[in-house]
Amino acid sequence: MNILIIDDNCEITTMLSKYFTLKGHTCYVSNDGKNGLLMMENSQFHVVLLDLAMPDFSGRDLINHLHDHGKMRNHTVITLTASSLSDIDATYLMEKGVHSVLKKPIDPDTLLEYLMKVTAK
Repeated sequence: MNILIIDDNCEITTMLSKYFTLKGHTCYVSNDGKNGLLMMENSQFHVVLLDLAMPDFSGRDLINHLHDHGKMRNHTVITLTASSLSDIDATYLMEKGVHSVLKKPIDPDTLLEYLMKVTAK
């Protein structure tokens, strides 16, 4: 599985990319939203793990850009957030084309199991 992780926290991206690589998957990392958007526009990934709260160009900005340009349907985006998200916010993200919203912190084994189910479809 090709996985893109977009998160401004280098500790999180390093830990997840090492874990997924050890489990036999190919990982790509971006530590800012604008670079992550460029990667998504120029490559295809089985799944994109996207942090919502990033400085300058947030996960929401990235989602809005892809949605406004008709490109969200080309990607399986799973958002990760440490902040509480209302049902209205989660519904809004899903209406924009986000596959699912997961809460951080999340156990890497649980996350990988979830990603395997999502990409098996």
